[in-house]
Amino acid sequence: MSLRLGDTAPNFTARTTLGEINFYDYLGDSWGVLFSHPADFTPVCTTELGKTALLNGEFAKRNVKVLALSVDPLDKHQSWIGDINETQNCEVTFPIIADEDKTVANLYGMIHPNASETFTVRSLFIIGPDKKVKLTITYPASTGRNFLEVLRVIDSLQLTAQYSVATPADWKDGEDVIVTAAVPTADIPERFPKGHKIIKPYLRTTPQPNK
Repeated sequence: MSLRLGDTAPNFTARTTLGEINFYDYLGDSWGVLFSHPADFTPVCTTELGKTALLNGEFAKRNVKVLALSVDPLDKHQSWIGDINETQNCEVTFPIIADEDKTVANLYGMIHPNASETFTVRSLFIIGPDKKVKLTITYPASTGRNFLEVLRVIDSLQLTAQYSVATPADWKDGEDVIVTAAVPTADIPERFPKGHKIIKPYLRTTPQPNK
């Protein structure tokens, strides 16, 4: 199964390091990040989960709940968390799903047979409070993800869900944004009272409206 943007994220019940959870109940009205890693006790995965734990406060500020997943069993997850905390100077407090039967991995298309027939690749899904898939990123097993980019994307998704704006290349929270084509130029002063620039008729910018 291949999930596309705008699809409803499949619900599931799974065993995790924090007990059994129902995905929708766990998310509630929050945004969600669900990401898979190929295997426990591997170096790149150790750094990824450690980085996620260190950014826990940043995810919380954005009303985002995180879940990790691999097809390894629960006892390995529990043991591995000790290594992650020790080597990455963090405390893993988010749940790690033990998807031994690959139920969740198959629901979300996390196993790419041409890369590995048994292990999940580095899939990441950002899911909105409406349970729709807002973003997908897939990395090979050999490349660790940039979780600051994940936070940047969440900032953009949450901003553009509220206002008729888009974010330009390399945009960071606090920088100017683009007024979408759906807003007539004549309406910009009323919609965006902080001011605007007309660079081209199709390229209009304004200060970030929620700052």
